[in-house]
Amino acid sequence: MEAVRFTLSGRTAFFKKPEVNAYYYFTYSQIHKIALMGMFGAILGYGGYAQKNWQIMKKGQEIAVEYPEFYEKLHELKISIVPKNERGYIPKKVQIFNNSVGYASEEQGGNLIIKEQWLENPEWDIYVLIDCDEAEKLAGFLEQSRCIYYPYLGKNDHPADITNVSRVNVQEADINEVAITSMFPKNIGSVLMPDEEDEIEIFKYTEKLPVALNGYTNLYEYKDFCYTNMTVSIENGNVYKQGNNILSFY
Repeated sequence: MEAVRFTLSGRTAFFKKPEVNAYYYFTYSQIHKIALMGMFGAILGYGGYAQKNWQIMKKGQEIAVEYPEFYEKLHELKISIVPKNERGYIPKKVQIFNNSVGYASEEQGGNLIIKEQWLENPEWDIYVLIDCDEAEKLAGFLEQSRCIYYPYLGKNDHPADITNVSRVNVQEADINEVAITSMFPKNIGSVLMPDEEDEIEIFKYTEKLPVALNGYTNLYEYKDFCYTNMTVSIENGNVYKQGNNILSFY
């Protein structure tokens, strides 16, 4: 089976957490699937949230399932994310700046002070399985360095660099216990503690990240993810081998 692989990086990134926005705007620690699909939608020229025709529902009216165009077309893509920062840790820093456009704030002077938490120098290897027409179309755009709209890392303040694009072969691996190179959903199996005599310096990152949009509200739906150099006992799902890499696609 083929996949398209590329390196995704930037000076900064911001993947907004919707839960807290009263004093600071916080970011997820890694890029997530919905942010990637939004970036792919920009590359392919698909509409986003701003282009969606939001309907005002009347009392008693049946709620329709509706998605932004990019999600409607790309939600079946299977992706794998390999963090390239050491141990998967990406430094964060709070940035403070002014938003002085007229509609930004009702305060006197119309100036809104923004405090955002940004990721600094993030980098990932991204894999997309080429198992459908949309994946093939995306691979073609990436190989030709084409895009309809400029890709960015969560917000247009953060341009995305896409390099090292190539097609690679991936094979389903029949393995019960293995160290997974990519991030993976925690329900794929159990992380096994190493023996005391092992001299490797272990690490483990976990976070609840968006994986889908709710069709009625367009709010995020989540899964728990893990990234570690420890061995994982595979209990649910499959892993794939690409060279020396063991990848989890979701």
